[in-house]
Amino acid sequence: MTGGDAIVQALIAHGVDRVFALPGVQTYPVMDALARNADSIRTISARHEQATAYMAFGYASATGNVGVYSVVPGPGVLNTMAALCTAWGANQPILCITGQVPRQFLEAGRGHLHEIPDQQGTVARLCKYTARIEKPEDAPRIVAEAFKAMRSGRPGPALIEMCWDDMASKAEVAPFAPLPLDTPPPVDADAIAKAADLARNAKRPLIMVGSGARHAQAEVIALAEKLNAPVTAFRGGRGIMPADHPLAMSSYAAWQLWEETDCVIGIGSRLEMIYMRWSGMNTRIVNPEAPPHLIRIDIDPAEMERLVPHVPVLADSAEGAAALLKALEQGAAPAAKDMSRLERARATASQAIAAVQPHVGFLEAIRRALPREALFAEELTQAGYASFFAWDVFEPRTYITSGFQGNLGYGFMTSLGAKIGRPDVPVLSITGDGGFLYGASELSTAMKEQISLITVLFNNNAYGNVRRDQQTVFGRTIASDFANPDFELLARAYGVTYARAGNAAELEAAITAALPNTGPTLIEVPVDLATEVNPWPYILRR
Repeated sequence: MTGGDAIVQALIAHGVDRVFALPGVQTYPVMDALARNADSIRTISARHEQATAYMAFGYASATGNVGVYSVVPGPGVLNTMAALCTAWGANQPILCITGQVPRQFLEAGRGHLHEIPDQQGTVARLCKYTARIEKPEDAPRIVAEAFKAMRSGRPGPALIEMCWDDMASKAEVAPFAPLPLDTPPPVDADAIAKAADLARNAKRPLIMVGSGARHAQAEVIALAEKLNAPVTAFRGGRGIMPADHPLAMSSYAAWQLWEETDCVIGIGSRLEMIYMRWSGMNTRIVNPEAPPHLIRIDIDPAEMERLVPHVPVLADSAEGAAALLKALEQGAAPAAKDMSRLERARATASQAIAAVQPHVGFLEAIRRALPREALFAEELTQAGYASFFAWDVFEPRTYITSGFQGNLGYGFMTSLGAKIGRPDVPVLSITGDGGFLYGASELSTAMKEQISLITVLFNNNAYGNVRRDQQTVFGRTIASDFANPDFELLARAYGVTYARAGNAAELEAAITAALPNTGPTLIEVPVDLATEVNPWPYILRR
């Protein structure tokens, strides 16, 4: 078989059933193999390389499975770097399959089509694994190594390249079975004993979870209920503790408890919200002082050096949380808690964030329209920022986020991949007029593939956040106002269902009407920039 065949057969062996691709001459053998295996792998094309990678990111975010995309080398790969850095930051396993110049031109600097110096080296700092397939018979092993690397420990992206002449060459290729994942570090009994002592004696503990705990929902809930400890999350960990659980706290409600907190248990989280945002963005805390005492459960040993806890528990989140729960059950009962303080914090937070209009009202309307299990993708827009603290999440992997990368324009493209990964539930993307036009051409992809994504476009005719900051800090604005297209005409040009909502009630009705649609829907919500209440005081606390 050809190198392209060998790569595709290896993907099939690893359970891949979707590839997002923009073809080019250096990847023709892979594309030909995908075409001949269309009954096993569906290939979704796009109008821009960045969209293929963002769709792979959305697919991985929504499903927990590896998202695979294929683009040409050089400029094609570089066009996907924003999504690669987001996958690196948000710990998502996405695999880039790309080509290379013909072998005789490798690193020759002759200026062959799409040549860049050291393509692997260019992306290596963002990837857990990079490799070049030298000959077809090596492809199954290298694909298996990539999958092992992406899914072991802290998940992350990978890149595989192959010279286009090698990809077209033929050889006898033997299958290679998927490799077992690296075994998580064993839970240290002494560390668990120390953590149990701190947690048991804490009167006002707080648990914060991140994306590293999405598979540990049952363990987190059981631990929280044992300690009567409130659980909060900022972005990636949303939904691990269902929003309607008595111990669930929004990020802003949790801040109401912060000054009295005597023990923090971080599970699969960088704890960015607590030790960067609540302590001030300009404060680089590495060794936090007690109180509160800090317990960290994390699979990545580097995390224990970036933010040094009083008790480090190096372990898989589920295993570490289960071990801590077991230790608590074997000893004295945890200290009694004043649970009324949680209700007071929620009430205070709810009253305060009600002022963040019109976007809290819009978010509440969207929440009413969507079923509990629906996926919601935030964006860098005012409603997106407000969703950090004003959007209820009930299940893990139903709040799609770019994490600390904060990629403007990622949301719509990412949501297409999320919907392909979860066709069984509604998926809604919120976006602003600034971010949406980064990938608006993918309305064509949504129509071609009949992706029934609902996109809510908040239109304030500006980079609203930037404009407000410029006005506040400098007393003037620059490069932040738009001359927008007519979004209704744009949607109609692509054949996309369009609706306009002028208030929260109309938005709820438009979403409800869009839910049965078998293709994409764009709902425009005009917003007066002057009336938007700044959500950032509810996120950054100094």
